[in-house]
Amino acid sequence: MHALRIFGWSFAITALGVAAAGVLGGPRDVAIVAILAILEISLSFDNAVINATILRRMSEWWQKIFLTLGVLIAVFGMRLLFPIVIVALTAHLSPVDVFDLALNDSAQYAEKLGDAHPAIAAFGGIFLFMIFLDFLFDPEREIQWIRKLEEPLRRAGQLDVIPIVVALVALLVVGEAFSGDHTQQVLTSGVASLATYLAVRGLGEFFEAQGIGAEDDGADDDSAVGGAVAAGDTAAPARSGGTPKLVLATGRAAAFLFLYLEVIDASFSFDGVVGAFAISQNIFVIAAGLGIGAMYIRSLTVYLVRRGTLSEYIYLEHGAHYAIGALAIILAVSIETEVPEIVTGLVGVAFIGLALVSSIRHRRKEAAAGGDDAGQDDEPDTSREPAPAPL
Repeated sequence: MHALRIFGWSFAITALGVAAAGVLGGPRDVAIVAILAILEISLSFDNAVINATILRRMSEWWQKIFLTLGVLIAVFGMRLLFPIVIVALTAHLSPVDVFDLALNDSAQYAEKLGDAHPAIAAFGGIFLFMIFLDFLFDPEREIQWIRKLEEPLRRAGQLDVIPIVVALVALLVVGEAFSGDHTQQVLTSGVASLATYLAVRGLGEFFEAQGIGAEDDGADDDSAVGGAVAAGDTAAPARSGGTPKLVLATGRAAAFLFLYLEVIDASFSFDGVVGAFAISQNIFVIAAGLGIGAMYIRSLTVYLVRRGTLSEYIYLEHGAHYAIGALAIILAVSIETEVPEIVTGLVGVAFIGLALVSSIRHRRKEAAAGGDDAGQDDEPDTSREPAPAPL
């Protein structure tokens, strides 16, 4: 029943989207909506894992916001309005003119969106690459999946600027060697993406450091405590009566975590939105299909948090971050070379699958050893809970 409650919104949105497609467009549009939804889910499963590492730091009230207001932003904002804004900026047209194109000349709209792809790929690629680098170079990350690779990078992460330097070097290489005639467009979008990432992350860290996350945002104490237990957080400020209380991010700190989640979702949605025009050029059909897929990804995110799956399968977070790194590279390659969506989806699924298998093997070793740390050679030290992914 708990799972049904979490996925209830997804089922409702699916029914509405399919019904609307059937009434307005007929069986063909219903089939296209279903295909696009499956495509979005396959491309974004790693997104659910990454989102869960952040969402588990937020109160249950903010988790509900992620499933309600966040869905409206994901469906109508990122899948419908954002492509129009991108085309308006790159084609130097007004949003009204672009919307008119989308309604009355979908072929030309798709062409202009394709022209904007270098900027889209650069922005999304750098943002995702920074997430990947911050994970690899996190000096506080204790659990390691590929120790021989991750341990030296973790130690190098003692120098905070390493991820930024690596990202800027990668952007220069892509801009000069792999962007063809789009060098200026790629460099501008990449720098804008890096600035966005650092600003959102920095503001979130600032508010958390100032303790602003303890503000009341509508969640009662019991729900906050229950959410903290489910998330595995360990912050325990004392209550007025002296009883320790587990607290998740709320108030402005949670608001910036929520904003961070939305920007991550945008970065993951870029390739799906552009690739969807190979299946349909109707912006409303595309928004319906991708929106249904996005809804399931968000429900899956909450499910992972409530079930504590990331604590049970300790390498899922690693696999998701490696999938993100691969997606960032694929976005860079796609600036000049078309990459089929099936390749992107399979790469992500492969990393998640390998991480899941490794996690299951680790659990079996722990069980066989009676709960003692069974890792040897390249197995990580997992005697402690994994630290939440840094923002």
